[in-house]
Amino acid sequence: MKKYCLLLIIYLFLSTSDTFSQIYDLSDEAEISIITVGPGKNLYDKFGHSAFRVRDDENGIDWAYNYGTYDFNTPNFYTKFAQGKLLYSLSVGYFESFFKNYVAENRWVKEQVLQLDSEQKKALFRYLQNNAKPENKDYKYDFIFDNCATRIRDVLVAVLRSDVQYNDTFVKEELTFRQLIQKNVAANTWGSLGMDVAIGAVVDKKASAWEYQFLPEYVFEAAAVATLQKGNETIPLVKETTNLFQNKPTTGNGNFFRSPLFIFGILGMLIVFFTYKDHRNHTRNRLLDGLLFGFTGLTGIFLFLLWFATDHTATAMNYNLLWAFPLSLFLIPAIASAKPKAWLRKYVFLLLLMMVLMVLHSFTGVQQFAIGFIPLFGAMAVRYVYLLAWLKKVSSEQ
Repeated sequence: MKKYCLLLIIYLFLSTSDTFSQIYDLSDEAEISIITVGPGKNLYDKFGHSAFRVRDDENGIDWAYNYGTYDFNTPNFYTKFAQGKLLYSLSVGYFESFFKNYVAENRWVKEQVLQLDSEQKKALFRYLQNNAKPENKDYKYDFIFDNCATRIRDVLVAVLRSDVQYNDTFVKEELTFRQLIQKNVAANTWGSLGMDVAIGAVVDKKASAWEYQFLPEYVFEAAAVATLQKGNETIPLVKETTNLFQNKPTTGNGNFFRSPLFIFGILGMLIVFFTYKDHRNHTRNRLLDGLLFGFTGLTGIFLFLLWFATDHTATAMNYNLLWAFPLSLFLIPAIASAKPKAWLRKYVFLLLLMMVLMVLHSFTGVQQFAIGFIPLFGAMAVRYVYLLAWLKKVSSEQ
């Protein structure tokens, strides 16, 4: 019995895949839409989602074309994800299933029906069908420059060419990529802290109206004001906008006492407390210094690899390396020694100088740093100043 069930499942899968892969000619009554999905509760879906919908009742078609698909069973999935080499795919499925999934997640869904003529619809459909073929469906995902949202815009431009015109009237304020990201992820959260540490200064430049569309909500807004050229006539790209599902509001579950600012505030106060205690007792807590070098050095190596050993564009030019200096990891024995070498004072001075540069980078807008780490940065500066004085004293006594 199990054998027959398995054969039936395989048959249904193959027949369904074949249905989606066949090239159909759309009827004149077909409609193609941009589908925009609101943010979810998990970090990876906080930014929403975009897809195409093709509906043709005459041919029994109501399909969702989703550029945000990836396979968890990909060999070395997490390694490829960390390296920025994970492939995303265009998948095709029944729109009803696609829609019900987001309704179940309580995420709003909006539809923008495109004002295309029959030939444009057929051309766009053929493009999507060709793009969905096994040999064409995969692409290397990039969080900012090539994702499920930018693909919507790029496909329309590839098919409609100069007939479609985007403009910047939907942009109400000039924001950087990081500011746009933080509109979706609250600053004092662990998700925001992780991103603010991992992504570099490349996301601190002002985004153009075109670049705003790395986020689904701006694909929606850009399409709403875009136009189509039909001979001598200019018409809106979007014919009709519909709220397919309005989500139920949810109350925030943030707890300040579990937030980065509170946790690192406590850790910062402990570092300052032990530094004050060392000052009073004319001593030095070598374990504290070893842990501080270990944490900053290990973080620095991670950031260095994200910058130079991956294909992620958003992790380049990361000046978090000014406080998380990789070399510190290898100098743990030196700083934890009861009799540190005289040259170590110069290294600590370098660390303090780099933290000053980090502050300058922040004030001049070169790069913004995680809010949750502010108490830690202050405590680190206090500790380094104390180490300078202590190491100078030890050096004079030797």
